[in-house]
Amino acid sequence: MKTLRKRWNGLSLRKKWALATASVLFISFALVCTIVYISLHSWLLNEEKQSVNRSMEDLTAYFENAGSGLSLDDLRHNKGLMNSIIDKKQTVRILNEDGVELVRINDTVAEVPALPETMDHLPYVVEESKVGNTTCFVATGPIQLGHFQGYIQLTQPLSSLNALMRYMLTAMLLMGVVALIASWFVGAILSSVLLQPIQRLSKNMTRVAATKFEEPIQIEATTHDEVGNLINVYKEMMQELENAFVQQQRFIADASHELRTPIQVLEGHLSLLNRWGKDDRAILEESLAISEAEVQKMKQLIEELLALARREKKDDRDFVIVVEQVEDVVHEMTTIVDEAQMNVHYDESVVDVRAAISSNALRQILNNLIQNAVRYNSSIPIINIYLTNDSNNFTIVIEDNGIGMSQQSLEHIFERFYRVDKARSREHGGTGLGLSIVMMLVDRYDGKLTVSSEEEIGTRFTLHLPLYE
Repeated sequence: MKTLRKRWNGLSLRKKWALATASVLFISFALVCTIVYISLHSWLLNEEKQSVNRSMEDLTAYFENAGSGLSLDDLRHNKGLMNSIIDKKQTVRILNEDGVELVRINDTVAEVPALPETMDHLPYVVEESKVGNTTCFVATGPIQLGHFQGYIQLTQPLSSLNALMRYMLTAMLLMGVVALIASWFVGAILSSVLLQPIQRLSKNMTRVAATKFEEPIQIEATTHDEVGNLINVYKEMMQELENAFVQQQRFIADASHELRTPIQVLEGHLSLLNRWGKDDRAILEESLAISEAEVQKMKQLIEELLALARREKKDDRDFVIVVEQVEDVVHEMTTIVDEAQMNVHYDESVVDVRAAISSNALRQILNNLIQNAVRYNSSIPIINIYLTNDSNNFTIVIEDNGIGMSQQSLEHIFERFYRVDKARSREHGGTGLGLSIVMMLVDRYDGKLTVSSEEEIGTRFTLHLPLYE
């Protein structure tokens, strides 16, 4: 059994399909042939038996009507009437009480069948028995002709029936072989046609794996069945994988570039310290300060990279009172950036409203947006935060008077490591990951974030968060 299973598992899908189709068709054909054979054999056998019964009834009626006036000599010299009663393939014998043949009409069976052991006072008994080498129906009944008492016996061989059934069996076996071969070819053709999309899908998968998405996905669903749906799902999945692969390559390249700069700075200052900084206090303090700042940048970059990589699932039980969190974040940012003016605008209707988001995620979103508003500003930062809500969402609007962004930049600001002004963002410690983290958190908690901006006027972020029910 294990060997058969192993061989079956080693077959291709096309061969499995063809073999399964051929097996099903052949078994179905065999079942139909078996049922037809048994039914036909039973029907023909019953017809043969009915023929025996009819002949025996006619003979019995003939002897009853003839009465005591009919003798054995009459039967020996006048067999025409009995010949007209019985069939040509039937043999009739008159036997004495010891089973000895006295009169015979027709000679289809040479041997005399044995008398039945008992007839239980029946007019006659019909049995299927072997007479010589021939299977026959043998009907035996008592007979009285004057003072003579004996038996009348009718024998009908089943040679024609058996020959017919053998012919049918041979024909069915030959047709079964033809059906098996035909079903195999039909199954192979069907499998080739039906599995062609899967073969194209397999080739496309192999090509994509070999080229690493260097070539476009070249497969289209030509049908609307399950295979067509599979191809559509595959295309969507491969498109997502391709996007993820491209983003991963870009992410690795950008991360390598971003980490290379602080590492080179650290390496340079450590080399400087090793050569001259040991004895020069000023060089020592300057190099340590710069190295510490670079380490802080690397730490921030690594933490933000880990935040993007984790992509933790949200907890549906998380909620936060938005006004409290906004005021806390604004208070913290004011102490850090004392020159910035931050104003929070809301009315009493939103004081106790809860949003379906964790406090840590909301604070991280607000920190990133407010830090960008401060960082990308060429004058004293003025930041206005508006809090409103409706029946479904809590809305947070953050406006600033910064340098703004072009429409081309707006299309890329949520990409990792993208900076509107790379020189200024590096100067203020930016990594280019803040808005990517913001969008990731917004998506995680089923929120929505939009942005509008005008250069030299300012930027407006609008955040919609679902209410906690």
